[in-house]
Amino acid sequence: MIESILWAVAVIAPGALVAIILHEVAHGWAADALGDPTARRLGRLSLNPARHVDPFGTIALPLLLFGFQILTVGRVEFLFGWAKPVPVDTRHFRHPRQDMALVAAAGPAINLVLAVLFALLFVLLLRLRDPTAGYLGETARFAILINVLLMLFNLIPLPPLDGGRILVGVLPHDAARAVARLEPAGLPLVLLGLFVLPLALRELGIGFDPIGAVLLPALAWVSGLVLTMAAMALSLLGL
Repeated sequence: MIESILWAVAVIAPGALVAIILHEVAHGWAADALGDPTARRLGRLSLNPARHVDPFGTIALPLLLFGFQILTVGRVEFLFGWAKPVPVDTRHFRHPRQDMALVAAAGPAINLVLAVLFALLFVLLLRLRDPTAGYLGETARFAILINVLLMLFNLIPLPPLDGGRILVGVLPHDAARAVARLEPAGLPLVLLGLFVLPLALRELGIGFDPIGAVLLPALAWVSGLVLTMAAMALSLLGL
């Protein structure tokens, strides 16, 4: 049991750290490109994990979710976490709302790019049929899932999630202001709706599972599409 848990942690942790940290760094890269040097000046464009780790979001919450699922269902079906948000000062932007939307979109975009890269690695390892690549292949497979899941979760259209900030950037001014007012309550509402409420209702015998009904099917579909595209790309390259 202990060995299987350690194996699972060793397989999941690399992809999770890469996904979460590069998600935040991508926000900083985009902001810097659009004229805001805040993240660069604070050293938040670094790929050093220590600069981005949030004690709860990067370490405690993923471990709690991992342990809870191992102990209850015997497998990991859902993991979630975050790094320390990269600071952005919209006063440096020429078009604050629209530029902030681009900064927000950079996070999910880098997760999609990473999912594709890990899919290429995973398919290549399968085609090589190298028996020594078991760990690397499993790590790549979980990295695909984690990056796609992080992308989909962050595209939920509620601020402070990236989808909410993208929505604020594209809506008419009055509607954007109304959505922006949701920011202080946005993340608690999402976590309540996805985790706390389903668990409470399940105890009452009420089936309410937005993760299982919406997020996991979307995760399976997008991950399958990414793998299909990777397989086609490698075939075109003769690999």
